[in-house]
Order: sequence, then C-alpha cells, then structure tokens
Amino acid sequence: MSTVEVIDQTAIAQLIDQYFAATQAMDVEAWLSTFADDAIDYDPVGGEPLQGKAVLAQFFHSIADLFDQIGLFPDFVHIVGHEVAVKWTGRGRGKNGRHITFEGIDLFEINAQGKIQTLKAYWHPAAMVAELQADGRQV
Repeated sequence: MSTVEVIDQTAIAQLIDQYFAATQAMDVEAWLSTFADDAIDYDPVGGEPLQGKAVLAQFFHSIADLFDQIGLFPDFVHIVGHEVAVKWTGRGRGKNGRHITFEGIDLFEINAQGKIQTLKAYWHPAAMVAELQADGRQV
C-alpha cells in the first residue's frame, strides 16, 4: 500500500490548519507538533536545510522574536495525495511598531504518521526584513 492511500485527506487538512494556527498564535510547541521528529524544512532564511525539531524551534524563534505579533494565513490550500501546496500571506506587527505583509508558497509532504516530513518554503525574507528595518533598527 502506498503512502498516498494510507493518509486520510481530512487529517491532512486538519494538520495544515494546525500548522497555520500555531504561526498565528506564535506557539512554537504547537507548530513543532505538526512536524515529524526528523523533518526537513527548506527555507530561504539561512540557506541550509533545517532538520530536526531543535533546529526548527531556533528558526521559529528567529522570525517570531522580531515581532510583537505575526502569523501566516492560508489563502489557497490544495491537497493531492500526501502533498499539499499552500499560498499564504504573512501579517504582523514588528517590534518597531510597523505593520507588514508578505507572501509565500509552501509545499508540504506529509508522512504516513500524518506529520510534516518535508516543507519547501518559497518567499522573499529580505522584503520582510527591509520593512522591519524601516526605522533604522537592526535585526
């Protein structure tokens, strides 16, 4: 039996909802709970793939710590088998008081246990950082 046949589509949709809700709550533990222990995140921040929950937690904090409030909001979710494509919009208020908006696309691969095994993120972090530095504050 293939992985695609094993995974329930409703469970995948709920997992993706949990992932985005955790970003909106800035809840690192809830966010980490959506990932497999050996998950890999390919994100343009840092350049190197992020692997394992300890590294993912550091990444989450490196972004969340720049904001008073931040969250990713799914605009479009498409599930095919055990893969999910999501176009999202990030909205937040930086420590500098500026309200910013940024967009991206995430591609998720869900494992047979119903956790995120691989995440490939496509977004432009430099634009977000430029907004956060608008008052001259270094991040």
